[in-house]
Parts: sequence; structure tokens; C-alpha cells
Amino acid sequence: MDAQPLIDSFGRVHDSLRISVTDRCNVRCFYCMPESEVRYEKRSEILDFEEIERFARIAVKLGIVKMRVTGGEPLVRRDLPLLIRSLAAIPGVRDLALTTNGVLLPELAEPLYDAGLRRMNVHLDTLDRGRFAQITRRDDLDKVLAGLARAKELGFRIKLNAVAVKNLVEPDVVPLARFARENGFEVRYIEFMPLDAQGLWDRGKVLLADEIIAMLSREIAPLVAVPDPDPRAPATEYAFADGGGTVGFIASVSRPFCLNCNRLRLTADGKIRYCLFAIDEDDVKSPMRAGATDDEIAAVIRRNIAGKWIGHEINSTKFVPPPRPMYSIGG
Repeated sequence: MDAQPLIDSFGRVHDSLRISVTDRCNVRCFYCMPESEVRYEKRSEILDFEEIERFARIAVKLGIVKMRVTGGEPLVRRDLPLLIRSLAAIPGVRDLALTTNGVLLPELAEPLYDAGLRRMNVHLDTLDRGRFAQITRRDDLDKVLAGLARAKELGFRIKLNAVAVKNLVEPDVVPLARFARENGFEVRYIEFMPLDAQGLWDRGKVLLADEIIAMLSREIAPLVAVPDPDPRAPATEYAFADGGGTVGFIASVSRPFCLNCNRLRLTADGKIRYCLFAIDEDDVKSPMRAGATDDEIAAVIRRNIAGKWIGHEINSTKFVPPPRPMYSIGG
């Protein structure tokens, strides 16, 4: 197998893989999923653990060193710790993380830790029970908080992901930051992106990173940019001037970071995507199930990266929302 790194036509080197293990979820956040009549893939169309591990091993041989397991909600996938253990054992994997809504963490935090996971992002938009139920359409805040407490007790490194929707979450911005500071977490505010299943997005509903920075600087302590940041990280990090931790901003709308993108995505149904907002994708499930060799799968990966566009162009008239909603693509 050709061991040359995964480089697209714009010179971007790809070393990060996001693996969706399911399109199913146990909450119904309005900016991701419809409340009812959700269209899931047939279980037979979802990659099994052996197929995921095989793809991951091939990707590592092409230069992937970071992996993140996502969904849907990955913790609803039965026996997920078994997959985590196998991914963590692949030679060359330097960083393995998980993104979860946290509802099942009280039961699964320890098995995940025992399997070798050490880092996770937990989705949490609010500490207010009523607003949590409004956003997720489920009354599970207590479970998420209990899961966070258990994960912290076990020693996980934890970040909180909060989607910033204008005229909804303003009351939550400061309390979440205080909660993170008190617990040694980093909260990352994510600008509301056009990936919802119901076409609710418009730019006027985006609570911009600059607005949140101003709020936190005014209400808690001034924020200063972290020196020497990783230019390929999706989040721009700031530190509180009083030494009370850091805050991240994924500002895909106001500060697109496409020119530094290093990520490749594998959907739960076996499609490769070079961008969260990609219109086209490449199928690897069919060739794998038809007996394709590792070299043939590697060629599909290289072809996908070679065709990567310069960026999603959310802020231009050229932007076209992807045909698949967020839960189907993988976070």
C-alpha cells in the first residue's frame, strides 16, 4: 500500500478521521433531528465493528493518527466499548476521542474508560431543565450531569459542546462557562450550522462567536487568545485572564477554517465524506463487502480526498445544504 500522506489538491494534509457508528439517537435536538418519523438506515446497512476496524487500520496506514467516534449517538450502539478497545489498540493511533450527548454515560463511562478511552466531548447546551427539554425534546438533564460527574471521577478529559442559537441560549452562555470552570472542563461554543433536518437554519439565528466572547469577558473575566494555537484545530481557543481555564469556539459561520481542514469522515452506512457539508460521497461499504483488497479501499480514500473542495461557502450564494441531516452524516 502506498504510504504517502493524504494530501488534497490544495495541499492540506489529512490525519484526522471521524467515525460515525450509528445514525440513531436517544434525544431529538431540533437543530439536528425531526421530532418524529426519523428515517434510519436498516441495521444491515450499518457497518459492523470488523468493517469499521478494517477501514480504520487502512486509514492509519495512509497517515491518520487521530480518531473520533460519533453518531447519531454512539453510546446507543450495542457493545461500543468493544470497538473502542480495538481502535485504541491500532498501532499509530495517537489520539482517540468520543462525542456523546451523555445520557448513557452513567452506565457506560467506566466500560469506556476500561476499554482505553480517555477523552470525550459531551453535548450540553444548557443547565436549565426546561430549556434542555425544549432543545432535546427529552427530560434527561439529570442523566447527563450524572454522567459528567462519573466521567470526571474516572479521570476523563472532558469538553462540553454547546450549540449557539440566537434568541434561545443567551441565558446559558455564562452559566455553562462557570460550570466548566468549576469542574475543570472546557466549554466549546459551536455556531448554529445549516445541518438541521427541518430546514430551520438561517444566518440570523446564529449566535456569533464574537458576541459570546463579549458576554464572557464582561460577566466572568476577559478572554485572551491562546498563543501558538494548532492551525488545524476546528476550535479557536481563548483563556480567561484570571487563569480560570479555557473556552473554545467553533465558528464555522463567522470564521470558517476550511483552508486548514485535516478531517475525513466515515458515515455509519459506509460512505466517505471529505467535509461535513459535502454533497458527494464515496462508498466503501459495497467494495468491502464485495471482497475489495486493502489497496482498493485505500484508493477510494485517496480519490475522495483528491476531490475535496476548497470549502463549504456557507457565507456565499453558492452554498447548498448537504442532502443528509447531521445525525445521518456523523458529528
